[in-house]
Amino acid sequence: MHQKLPTFKEYISEELKDKEFRKFYEEEGRKLEIGYKIARLREKFGFTQKQLAERIKTSQTVISRLESGDYWQCSLRTLEKIALATGTHLDISFRSCTWQVKKNVRKHYKFG
Repeated sequence: MHQKLPTFKEYISEELKDKEFRKFYEEEGRKLEIGYKIARLREKFGFTQKQLAERIKTSQTVISRLESGDYWQCSLRTLEKIALATGTHLDISFRSCTWQVKKNVRKHYKFG
């Protein structure tokens, strides 16, 4: 008798129970989210990666890395340049996070 393979959703749900996996998964998700937003913005304005790179005085390779989520060293200044080049406003917000993350933050940082 064959054992039924879990769906991707079931597999991820199980893996997310592991604290280290969850930390990595959430970090990668944030990187991909930033990259996806940059790519969508660029495409919305009809720019190629090279054209956006020229507008913010960087290389096409940097734009490619940013969009792939494979570049965690993205500075706030770079994001501001992208916003200016596309005539948009950079909006940074802080949102509530999971209880476990809040617990870890409180453990490592002392407030007031």
